[in-house]
Amino acid sequence: MVTGVASPMAERLKEDGNNCFKKERFGAAIDAYTEAIALSPNVPAYWTNRALCHMKRKDWTKVEEDCRKAIQLVHNSVKAHYMLGLALLQKKEYTDGVKELQRALDLGRSSNPTGYMVEEIWEELSKAKYMEWELVSARRSWELSSLKETCEAALNQQCALDMSRTEESSDEAYIAHTERLKALERVFEKAAEEDKPTEVPGYLCCNITLEIFRDPVISPSGVTYERAAILEHLKKVGKFDPITREKIDPSKLVPNLAIKEAVAAYLEKHVWAYKMGC
Repeated sequence: MVTGVASPMAERLKEDGNNCFKKERFGAAIDAYTEAIALSPNVPAYWTNRALCHMKRKDWTKVEEDCRKAIQLVHNSVKAHYMLGLALLQKKEYTDGVKELQRALDLGRSSNPTGYMVEEIWEELSKAKYMEWELVSARRSWELSSLKETCEAALNQQCALDMSRTEESSDEAYIAHTERLKALERVFEKAAEEDKPTEVPGYLCCNITLEIFRDPVISPSGVTYERAAILEHLKKVGKFDPITREKIDPSKLVPNLAIKEAVAAYLEKHVWAYKMGC
């Protein structure tokens, strides 16, 4: 981490940039942040602020450049990793984009688990993972379909050849050929199963959000909830467990690492679940 002290003039320029940003004068804001960077180039916030302006203008190349510079200065910048991930996705670099969004999510959860950015990052990560899966799934489906057609053609050709060489009843040969085609169908159905969305197991879902867990925590009564959802309940409804009705102290909520690992393993195998309810 290589960060510098901001000069008073640079800070004033940053404030000018912030004011311009609020008025959606993104070009003027970029100019102000650029001057601030010239005076104090080792302040990460100036780079991420300018990156945000570039993002508003959909200048993804400059977003990437500024975010990479910010990460050089401070490796745990949630905003920098988040915007870098979005920029890479725009370039269709899905693997690296997802990696940056995951990094941003992990950092966000550790610093402010109930912050708005955690939810926003999760949504973008979910869309990116699902988009990546759709591309892979479509390609795999086409490959399976092509291979199946080839296998069926080979079986049909072999059947015709066998029937021309044998004196067996054509009915028996036809039945044997039909059974082989059915067996082939079962093989390819099994191969395609992982790409077919099904119902997410209930134990991986929150009883409040009815969605797959993102950041599960377990209450003193032994019930697991989505962290943001149970904290919202405790704040707005009352400090009690919504299922058991037992009193809950928010400080007693503990991360459910076993469920978190189970969710990660499930999503790794069933990526479509990022967009499925429970």
